[in-house]
Amino acid sequence: VCVCVCGELVFVFLQLERQLLMQNQMRERQMAMQVAWSREFLKYFGSFFGLATLGLTIGAVRKRKAALLAPVVPLSFVLAYQVDAAYGSLMHRMREEAESIMVSESERLALPQGMPTFESIEKSRRAKAHLTSLLER
Repeated sequence: VCVCVCGELVFVFLQLERQLLMQNQMRERQMAMQVAWSREFLKYFGSFFGLATLGLTIGAVRKRKAALLAPVVPLSFVLAYQVDAAYGSLMHRMREEAESIMVSESERLALPQGMPTFESIEKSRRAKAHLTSLLER
C-alpha cells in the first residue's frame, strides 16, 4: 500500500514540476515577444524620429524659428525609452523594482477578498452552471 501511495505522490510532484516548467517557459516566451515588439517598434519610431527631426530642423533654419524644434524634446524622451526597452537595462531595473515591492510593499499585492479558494471557485462555477441552465430553458 505504501509503494502505491509513494508512487502517486511522486507522480503528483512530477506533474507539478512539469506545470511549473511550462508556466516559466510561457512567461519567458511572453517576455521575449515583448522585447521583440519593442525592437520592431523602435525601427519604425526611430525612422519617424529621424525624419521628423530632420524636417523640423530644416524648417527651423529656413524660417529662423527655433520654436519649431520644440517637438523634438518630447519625441527624444520616447525614443530613449524605446531604446532602453529594446536594448538597455529597462527589464532588469523593472525586475529589481518588482522584487523590492514584493519584499517591502507586499500589502499592495493583496488580492481583493484574498486568495481564491476551492470553495469560492466551486461556488462561482455552480452559479454560472445554474445561470446557464436557466437561460437554456
